[in-house]
Amino acid sequence: MTQQVEALLTEHFRYTPLSLIDDIINTVNTIIYRAIEAIENGLFSIPPQQLGYSPESSTSNPTASPNAEHPDAKDEIENGVHQLETLLEATVDKTFDKFEIYTLRNILTVPDDLAPWMRLGHYEGLTLPLPSITPTPESILGLRRKVQETRKLNHALRTTHASNATTIAQLRSLLSAPQPKSESEASPPSSSTTDPSLAFLISHPSATTLGLSFTQPSSSNTKAKDKTYNPLETNIQFFISQLPALRIALEKLKPRLKSLPQKIGDVDWESRREERRAYIEARVRKVIEGTGVGGGSGDVMGGVRIGREEVRDLERVVGGMEEDRMEE
Repeated sequence: MTQQVEALLTEHFRYTPLSLIDDIINTVNTIIYRAIEAIENGLFSIPPQQLGYSPESSTSNPTASPNAEHPDAKDEIENGVHQLETLLEATVDKTFDKFEIYTLRNILTVPDDLAPWMRLGHYEGLTLPLPSITPTPESILGLRRKVQETRKLNHALRTTHASNATTIAQLRSLLSAPQPKSESEASPPSSSTTDPSLAFLISHPSATTLGLSFTQPSSSNTKAKDKTYNPLETNIQFFISQLPALRIALEKLKPRLKSLPQKIGDVDWESRREERRAYIEARVRKVIEGTGVGGGSGDVMGGVRIGREEVRDLERVVGGMEEDRMEE
């Protein structure tokens, strides 16, 4: 019997052909053992005299009954039953070996050339070979794993959504202005602290001037009145749009930073004061020359004669103010 024929018969009977023959042989052996046990019990129940054993001499045991057990009867019965059991087992094994060979060759068999063309009853109506879109056990297992991962992701997203909703509600409560309570509704102060209100950040007039208020403007040039007015988002978008220009200006300033002193102590303040003093003197001289008024001992500014000492005092005051401003 080939492997293909054995698989076909196993699928048809729902058990292997060899297991059927083994069950038959085991059943016969069980019947044999029961029969031998019944024979042994029956022989032990029969008096030895009826089995052909002679009674013992009355001189040796004058009180012995005629049904007394013969000393050799038990051993001979057990020996005979054992020989009978061995004979029956050998006969059954030899006979059922022939039965097994005959059954597998002539009864529980299918011709080799016919087995590939046989179709069992539970295959009726099936199209073989199966189309490629038919799900396989591997594909079904993969889909189940995807469904499990999708459920886990959905649970995580729902949890995150609930947490975000709670955070948004808390932030909105911070931005909402506290409602004034009447005297009857006023409750005594409790020991628990409450979150401060930050509504002044968007409700204060300064917030409206800076465009941080969420109040809808009353302008008639609004493009879509049904859309939510969000000036803070608009300002952020404007800042983002100006970032490229700021980067360009920063790139232009980087070369100039190299020419500046690294520390404040490296700056030559004396030369800068001299430059400032020369600039003031040049401007004063130009004004005096423009008015056409001048003198040898002093300068005249706006029709008032000013001495050179006064001009120097003014220069010292301006220089001191400049130093204070630079130190700040």
